[in-house]
Amino acid sequence: MPEWMRQRESGVELRVRLIPRAARNRVVGLYGDRLKISLSAPPVGGAANQALVRYLAAAAHVAPSRVRVVAGLKDRSKTVLIETDEPARLYSALTAALAAR
Repeated sequence: MPEWMRQRESGVELRVRLIPRAARNRVVGLYGDRLKISLSAPPVGGAANQALVRYLAAAAHVAPSRVRVVAGLKDRSKTVLIETDEPARLYSALTAALAAR
């Protein structure tokens, strides 16, 4: 697994660098040891965090309730926990999005 993704007992932990107020929602590339994701939502009132949760839930094919920001709620650098039984599927989806950029 890449350094931006870690296997945990309850699922997968992602280290993300968020770019709010972007033109569209997508994986942009890498930012050091983090996956860089742009989102159109503004960083106001938790809108960008909610958009990130929805985006990653769709990529992981899980309900948004199984995705949560565990660190960096008010920072662009975030750690997100995704409760999934299929980490390989999530890895494939994110690396495909990374390759398609």
